[in-house]
Amino acid sequence: MDLTHNVVRVGVIQLSSTDNVADNLDAAERAIRESVSLGASFVALPENFAFLRREGQPIPCAQPLDGEIPTRLRALARELGIWILGGTFPERISDDQRVHNTSILIDDQGSLAAVYRKIHLFDVDLDPEQGGCCRESNTVAPGSEIVTASTPFGVIGLSICYDLRFPELYRAFAKRGASWITAASAFLPETGRAHWKPLLQARAIENQAFVLAPAQCGPRNPYRATYGHSMVIDAWGRILAEAGDDPECLIVDCDLAELARIRTRLPSLKHRRLESLGSSAQDCANPRR
Repeated sequence: MDLTHNVVRVGVIQLSSTDNVADNLDAAERAIRESVSLGASFVALPENFAFLRREGQPIPCAQPLDGEIPTRLRALARELGIWILGGTFPERISDDQRVHNTSILIDDQGSLAAVYRKIHLFDVDLDPEQGGCCRESNTVAPGSEIVTASTPFGVIGLSICYDLRFPELYRAFAKRGASWITAASAFLPETGRAHWKPLLQARAIENQAFVLAPAQCGPRNPYRATYGHSMVIDAWGRILAEAGDDPECLIVDCDLAELARIRTRLPSLKHRRLESLGSSAQDCANPRR
């Protein structure tokens, strides 16, 4: 990876996945190769890139970290000499009928650099015409660990979809020195239209980091419609690229020198005081009723 000019070219891939694992893996590989042909050295896939059904329905393709899905991505990363964020795939749990919704970061040698299991699960009641009742926890077990990874281009914090609504997770990334946040997602159309862009921009601005948000798109999956609009956002909150409603590869140059300038001009991460306020801050966060 050439960082001579402090620029990282990223590929953020938008897919319209189904419940056909073989077809999904082929689509992901084509998009990865296209991104690399355009110069990307770090490529990110969306949530459920290998298998997508409505939350709560059976997941027959769950597999371990050495299963077909991770192995194929690792081989691609090694062959192409790139870093890959493997959106999410259903990771088998030996003592649970449920799975983990797992995101993997693979380095340019094909090794697993990080494994993040989605912490916040999407259990909500929406308009029936917009997805209705969703109970991700019926089939997915929550993770319990905040995950960051050191790379040649900075520390990356891994998150998934519904995590975006919980800013304390992202503050933990900032405290660990993250310059990058990944948010592999499959937002529903209703929540996507209302909240997708402001949530992503807020996470970028408050933590002064690049946000890479690869997403599922379109109504093609008979089980679930998704919002699309994958994005790359810089630390100032500027949208560097945004996809539409169809499968697409966003290719974006992310300038690490500009990131450093933003943090120098507006050093908000150094101005945090809540932790130094001790019990007073805790009382404000949890007022007595």
